[in-house]
Amino acid sequence: MFNGLYDIDWSSMQHAYGSAEEVPVLLLAMRSADAEERREALSEFYGAVHHQGDVYPCTTASLPFLFELAADAATPDRGAIVTLLVSIGSAAVDRAGHCDGEDEYYGVVDYAGAARVMRERAGVFVGLASDPDRRVRQAAIPGLAWFLDDGDLAAAVLRGRLPAEPDVVERLLVVEAMATLALRLPALSREAMAWFAALAADPASGPETRLAAMVQRARCAPPQIGEDAVPAAIGLLREMAQTTVPKGMWQDPPRQAAPDDGVPPQIVAAFEDLDRMQQVHAPTTDLLRTFHKALAGRVAQRTALLAEQLRSPDPGARLDALRMSAELMEAWRGDHTSLITLVAQHLDATDHEAAAEAAYVLDGCHPIAEPARNVLAAYVVAQRVAHGPDVWAAPQPPLRRAHQEAVRALARLGDTRAAPSVLAALDTGVETWRAIEVAGTLTQDAGRLGPRLRDQLRRLDLAQQWVEMSASPILSALSALGDRDALPVIADTLREAVRHEQWQVTSSALQALAASGPAAAPFLESIRPLTAASETHVRPAAVAALWAIGGDRDEVMPLLLDLLDDRIAFRIMDAAGVLGEIGPPGAAALPRLRELLRHNYEWVRVQCAAALWEIGGDAEVPSVLETLLRAWEHNPATANHVVACLNRMGMAAQPALPLLRAQLALPRRGGRFATIEDDEELQRISRTVIERLSRAAEKD
Repeated sequence: MFNGLYDIDWSSMQHAYGSAEEVPVLLLAMRSADAEERREALSEFYGAVHHQGDVYPCTTASLPFLFELAADAATPDRGAIVTLLVSIGSAAVDRAGHCDGEDEYYGVVDYAGAARVMRERAGVFVGLASDPDRRVRQAAIPGLAWFLDDGDLAAAVLRGRLPAEPDVVERLLVVEAMATLALRLPALSREAMAWFAALAADPASGPETRLAAMVQRARCAPPQIGEDAVPAAIGLLREMAQTTVPKGMWQDPPRQAAPDDGVPPQIVAAFEDLDRMQQVHAPTTDLLRTFHKALAGRVAQRTALLAEQLRSPDPGARLDALRMSAELMEAWRGDHTSLITLVAQHLDATDHEAAAEAAYVLDGCHPIAEPARNVLAAYVVAQRVAHGPDVWAAPQPPLRRAHQEAVRALARLGDTRAAPSVLAALDTGVETWRAIEVAGTLTQDAGRLGPRLRDQLRRLDLAQQWVEMSASPILSALSALGDRDALPVIADTLREAVRHEQWQVTSSALQALAASGPAAAPFLESIRPLTAASETHVRPAAVAALWAIGGDRDEVMPLLLDLLDDRIAFRIMDAAGVLGEIGPPGAAALPRLRELLRHNYEWVRVQCAAALWEIGGDAEVPSVLETLLRAWEHNPATANHVVACLNRMGMAAQPALPLLRAQLALPRRGGRFATIEDDEELQRISRTVIERLSRAAEKD
């Protein structure tokens, strides 16, 4: 086996992280008798040789050996090998012809070469799709759609597989593969659509197969989705609720927790969250997610479907529905009050996993989670009563996570009823970073939180690696709470951060001092030397702090003008922001700001245009408006900054009215990062500006 493996010059090829010389070792480890060795090899292969779906020459060179592994019945975990082959091949076929050549980040890619190998060996998947091993069949069935160029043959094989498969999961995969085939080879679309329609109408097919046929038909032709589609799907879900598919038939074995290797708990938790979000708890979850994707912006219909999913008797189906609820609310605008309420109903003291997931969703959707406030508060209080005031540190992980997520979600709403648990977290020292991240939202409790946060900051060793992950959130929380008593310890932190060259902490400390304004004047002597710092973000942060605290225009203006001439975009943008605060007295910057409206980076143009308006006023309106609106059209991510400036411009923003109305008409969320928070702010300010401008137009 593996003849010729070492005849290949692997060291001459690259993967995502450098030389591909270790690829033979990974391939050999994939057939090891040691399960952990196989797991690690597969993980490393995905991480480097098939990084985020990329296909490199070394990936293509690996394919013959992966096919050998897949064909050998003695290979352990053959299903995982076939899954890897399909992942590589589908990415290659999908991107071949328009993504080959030099990748911006990872060098040479080879989609066309890999696609050619997969097509040459496509017949292998016909055999694998009927393999006695269920996991192998599950992995291979999608390959029939991706790699067989003879569409009639592929369709015939898939039609033949459906009655041959006794289990639900494989039948769902067959129906999905037919849709993938029709989308890849449009000549088969009519035949596939007719097959879907017949299956969906055939009671003998079983509710899961009928639902799959209906959903895959919708996937192939979203505009043809009728008003009866969601009610039909709900009816089929109710039929399916009478049966249970054993987890062993479809669910992958639980993954082993990755060792933390001394990394900060925030990073460990982020990977745990990522892993949790990738888990699937019901066999129809992927199918329903496909249906939601096809329904897209039909928010009312999707909400009705989710309501049924959230009422499922299957706990796993409800967990997955909670995540799908978040996906809908995060991506699409609309009135989500009823869905927020449905999610909050899963704050159930008897099911900690569902409660934690519901709270996690409400935390992520906190800008629109107001309807859940009292339910969240009641749950948090009930947990403290039932399990004691230290439930934040409960020894049972499910209970602890449920309580912590609920407290965080409640705190994001600024609700003081979250404070006792946040204080307990700071006192017990158990996962305090989770509490610190939301402490700044509890401004009413600043008197109790401030001293504890100051103690946390004092205890940090700024010589340690990763310390910024602890220091910056504390500084941010103290700043948000407006804790003036914290100024000395913030200043001490600034000096220590500089001494240890912890530049991110230095920037965070400068921002915290700046937020205190003139009250931080005793610490200006620690700030002034940093206005000449070479580190990218420290220098502009120091200049901004100097202005916010000292307010000496004569001292700050030369520094700002110097930053405007910098080659680093972030420095120019930060300087423009401070100049906007200075306003008309910053007129010396007008010539350079006008020049910067031609900068090649739209974010620089937007920030400089805003500063130009604040300083120059009406005389600068034509160029400011042109710059803002063009940047917005070119890069929708600038919307929040543009609309905020338009709001400040008052009646001068009249020409922007059509674009503002068009923005509000969009069904998808937008704004800086297209998050709920950014988009809700964008909508709110846009409505304010539109109302003002419309009233003025009516009077005229």
